[in-house]
Amino acid sequence: LVFWKRLNLEVALSVAKLRKMSEEELIETAIDDIPGILDRVRRGWRSHLMWTEKQKREHTLTQLKNFKRFMEDNKKAICDAIQYDLHKSEEESLIMEYNLVYHDLVIYIRDFDDFTKPRPAQKDLANILNTLYIKPEPHGVVLIVGAWNYPFQLAVLPMIGAIAAGNAVILKPSELSVRSSNLLTRLLPKYLDQDYYGVIPGGVTVAQNVVKERYDYVFYTGSTFVGKLVMEAAAKHLTPVTLELGGKSPVVVTDDANIKVAAKRVMWGKLTNSGQTCIAPDYVLCSSRVRDKFVDACRDVTRKFYGQDPSKSKDYGRIVNGRHFNRLCKLMSSSKGHNIMNGDTNEDEKYIAPAIYINIDSDDSLMQEELFGPILPVLTFNEIDEAIQFVNERERPLAFYVFTENSSTFEKIAGSTSSGCVAQNNTILYAGVSSLPFGGVGHSGMGAYHGKFTFDTFSHMKPVHRSITKLDSLNDIVYPPYSKNKMRQVNFMQIPSSRRWSILRPLLLISIIAAIAILLQIYGIPRWVYKY
Repeated sequence: LVFWKRLNLEVALSVAKLRKMSEEELIETAIDDIPGILDRVRRGWRSHLMWTEKQKREHTLTQLKNFKRFMEDNKKAICDAIQYDLHKSEEESLIMEYNLVYHDLVIYIRDFDDFTKPRPAQKDLANILNTLYIKPEPHGVVLIVGAWNYPFQLAVLPMIGAIAAGNAVILKPSELSVRSSNLLTRLLPKYLDQDYYGVIPGGVTVAQNVVKERYDYVFYTGSTFVGKLVMEAAAKHLTPVTLELGGKSPVVVTDDANIKVAAKRVMWGKLTNSGQTCIAPDYVLCSSRVRDKFVDACRDVTRKFYGQDPSKSKDYGRIVNGRHFNRLCKLMSSSKGHNIMNGDTNEDEKYIAPAIYINIDSDDSLMQEELFGPILPVLTFNEIDEAIQFVNERERPLAFYVFTENSSTFEKIAGSTSSGCVAQNNTILYAGVSSLPFGGVGHSGMGAYHGKFTFDTFSHMKPVHRSITKLDSLNDIVYPPYSKNKMRQVNFMQIPSSRRWSILRPLLLISIIAAIAILLQIYGIPRWVYKY
């Protein structure tokens, strides 16, 4: 309760400051209206259960195509909203948000039949005459809580996967990305079935009232601390959750790394969205033998990306609000390290220049929490095992980046550590690959999504076992009373074979079937069979 009150106050102050700086006002759902929206969507879901399979599929495909039309009709408005909220250029908004969503949307429409069709299950000898398959079915009414740092992508990327899986959806956009929240609130109801999908915008009080309700699935993106509260609220209803959190994602730069490429890719991953990315490199563990060369290359590439004064670059972002700006400034002022960059800040613009800190240790203020800003601490190590131990002594990160030209070194580091993802010679690029699952482990989250993995996350994989009633005498071995002879037959049918017999068993079965077929061909079908 104390946390929520304090967060209420801080967010209220931040939102008030944002409103003062702009004419844009956050659209907020009245608390009394929330139950009505939820009831409407729940009724829509219950009525949907009675539809035929054909009606369900047609409805889902229609909604996906409508969502595609929403994106195509409002491409510029979406980019403008992101630019307003975070000072992202149109190019970065397209690369990091719009295109990622549009890509998955095209896949869901194109491969809809493949995703939704029953998946055959492997049969054993005991089920050779049965029909076995796995049928994806929607969870039901799902809640998706978006995040402010990628206000479009992190809200609608899971949403379109939930729609493709056939779920009814309640979307709660982040209140800190005001214009993006307003855009989704105003436009989505014009394109989607309002009896099946709802958008509930608003601040912390609205979020509290939304999260405490009962859902069939909850998908949350945000901080680890709030993720725990969301999971606690969901646990009261035994609701499954996916938590996309964060943490301090490390970078290891070894002696044999391509320093120029490493510097370019680390700084791109770090400074995209002004460091406000959950998988951004949080700190670097650099071999002491190449540290100076690495930080010099990082400084040079930063100037190449954004010029001598990044505040004048259209491609360099801003901190989302005053609260986060002040938090980052406090961390920097408390650090005992040395910033090799100019260290400029501007509170009115919420601007913090790229910062690279050297000569710091593990106790430094910059190493105590996820930075979520354009600040890069660089620590050193002498041997690879030291870097591995340093990472393993901390919570498991969402991402782990290793720069080395040696495959054995990469495999050693990857195999000796645990993280949501591990990448060699790159940083955030992997998040754009829809054939890879995106998600954390431990304190960095649970569950995964992107591409087909989003569809699977929002689907219950229901096992289906269909048996025939004829030839029931074959099942007599499992019915009481039991005997040694029955148990021998059961064991043969039920217990998996060793590798030596794994090939011979199917051959044996085929031989038996062939022998029966030959006997039937010679003697015909026995009369007693007809009574079954």
